[in-house]
Amino acid sequence: MRNTFARTFHEAAQMDSRLCVVVADISPAGAMDQFRKQFPDRFINTGVAEQIMIGMCAGMSMRGLKPFAYTIATFALYRPFEFIRDDLCYQNLPVTVVGIGGGVTYSTLGGTHHTMEDVAIASAIPNMRVIAPCDPEETRAATQWCVAQEEGPVYLRLGKAGEPIITQNAKPFIFGKVRLLRDGRDACILGYGPILKLGVDAAVALEKRGISVAVASVHTLKPLDREGITSLLNRFPKVVVIEEMVPQGGLGNAVKALAWESGARCRIDCLSLRDEFIHVYGKHEEVLQAHGMSLDRVIQLVST
Repeated sequence: MRNTFARTFHEAAQMDSRLCVVVADISPAGAMDQFRKQFPDRFINTGVAEQIMIGMCAGMSMRGLKPFAYTIATFALYRPFEFIRDDLCYQNLPVTVVGIGGGVTYSTLGGTHHTMEDVAIASAIPNMRVIAPCDPEETRAATQWCVAQEEGPVYLRLGKAGEPIITQNAKPFIFGKVRLLRDGRDACILGYGPILKLGVDAAVALEKRGISVAVASVHTLKPLDREGITSLLNRFPKVVVIEEMVPQGGLGNAVKALAWESGARCRIDCLSLRDEFIHVYGKHEEVLQAHGMSLDRVIQLVST
């Protein structure tokens, strides 16, 4: 996903000289290195100084540029939080903060690199929009939207690299609208980010058992598509929400609140990261397993 972002951003930069990127002690990945080589005066590395990264982006935006802040998600949002709140959001500046490795994607680097609370934190700030695409193609569309918009700050939560495409049969990406990846009749899986691949795999597996499962990408977490989600809650007897984040302040809580407000009578189950630091190091799926997140668990929730 990060390579898709970099390629898409580089392509857009050919057409818009205002686009620039500020990184914080991160090596250019994929096509981002092409951007750095072609536009060295539009690429800045602040080093381990995330507050400066955000402050610079704010100043550049106020001077008419379109800056993107780009680094590992924990450092993109947590360390410079005050600067994001006061410099970007309070002034409603059109700066995109790109967080790489949302969730526990950086599984071998430990809790300091596990971004488990970011959706709740970013969503709590007035004026901030939050997008978390589920695959490279959705990342491309989301990046194009971020490049084009000039209305205010955005937090773009990405995975890392190597994520498969799962949106090949979906309708076009529309900011702020739930995107149905596959239709069904017996249950619906809602989610965002690369973890939604578990939902697609579960739907395929359950189809062989005669259970028809829809899967929808809730890529825009703020503003939430209240109407679209409510429609799904009233259409399906069972809804399962999966998200690679702690349960507080995430999509699961929002879906349950919408169900209560709309009087939906469906059963809702949520699967998320645990509300604890897991001291496990290894492959991404191994850390997810330690949090109780697996394909078997998704299948169990949908089928029981």
